[in-house]
Amino acid sequence: MRRIYKTLIQNHLDKYRQMIFITGPRQVGKTTLSKSCAEGYPYIYLNWDNLEHREQILAGISVIYDKLTTTLQDQTKTPIIIFDEIHKFRNWKNLLKGYFDTIESRCKVIVTGSAKLNVYRRGGDSMMGRYFLYRIHPLTVAEIVDKHQQFTNEINPPQKITSTKWNNLLNYGGFPEPYLEANPLFYQRWINLKHEQFFREDLRDLSKIFDLSRLELLANLLIRQIGSTTKYSELAKKVQVSEPTIRNWISTLQNLYYCYAISPWSKNISRSLLKEPKIYLWDWSVIPEQGAKIENLVASHLYKAVNFWTDLGLGKYDLFYLRDKDKHEVDFLVTKNKNPWLMVEVKTSSNGRVSENLHHFNKQLKVPHVFEVVANLDYVDQDCFAAKKPTIVPLITFLSQLV
Repeated sequence: MRRIYKTLIQNHLDKYRQMIFITGPRQVGKTTLSKSCAEGYPYIYLNWDNLEHREQILAGISVIYDKLTTTLQDQTKTPIIIFDEIHKFRNWKNLLKGYFDTIESRCKVIVTGSAKLNVYRRGGDSMMGRYFLYRIHPLTVAEIVDKHQQFTNEINPPQKITSTKWNNLLNYGGFPEPYLEANPLFYQRWINLKHEQFFREDLRDLSKIFDLSRLELLANLLIRQIGSTTKYSELAKKVQVSEPTIRNWISTLQNLYYCYAISPWSKNISRSLLKEPKIYLWDWSVIPEQGAKIENLVASHLYKAVNFWTDLGLGKYDLFYLRDKDKHEVDFLVTKNKNPWLMVEVKTSSNGRVSENLHHFNKQLKVPHVFEVVANLDYVDQDCFAAKKPTIVPLITFLSQLV
């Protein structure tokens, strides 16, 4: 299926000189996307996990470029080199810098990875200015119902998703293969294999953690506390390791796209909490409790949206939650250029009255868009974002207007 990211990447290939970094969890479709975007160009695909490809990568740019250019059919098209999983090479940053500085004007470079391609400025060893980052997320309602969105602003017109597609998305998750198969037997085999690859291969190869059984226990505990603030000391007692170890392990799980953290927003909030994040999973389908699964699904839709809007260049967007010491709490706050822009409380059902906590925080923050999104309400063909005050809206209508 065509992903919404394809238009974004193709636009980059047409306009910009920088390398394209495509990151996201394993099996979210990064390799398929990169090859699809390279169609119509002469390109070569090199995967670090392939020994023959690894030899070519380490042989140097001249060998790769010569091999690529000898097969050129269309001299008017700029050739493309795709590097997959190259972050597994310890010196990958310097290698890519050398490649880019050598062939910048003659070739485009796409880099994909299932561990975060975090690049920091460290003295003279900087990748700044050499790449643009595109963060690939699982499928969402808006991507399923409208694969050809116009990327001129954040919000799209509402579109209805069928009940079958909605249930498949909720129960099989947003990773393309199990979603498209929509088969419980296939899904279970896929989940088992993904779990095995993650805890027996990815963690072994990309981290220095050896106590994988306890790390797996931590991962299971995180599934059970979706939507709750993270108590590192309590997790440390249950796993029987130190609190710094728990923090380090959760950071590793984040870097390998098992989970992500949302921090509390504290600016302009009286008696706000300052530290404890909430943890959500990239794959909400594994969460057994329905309310927590729906909250995680909404978190993932919002997280995808803020990453996409930021990568597109519409502004700087971030995702937070709200909670103060008086136990007022709202599930999500989206900021735009460091200002509160969208506030969301998730409910499985509604009593017809907007949550008092939404009103409480809106008095302090004056947020332009404030919604209580309700899972059991039927789709309404109406623009949620036209509302000028805190409003109850159907979950499926709201999600269809994002990305």
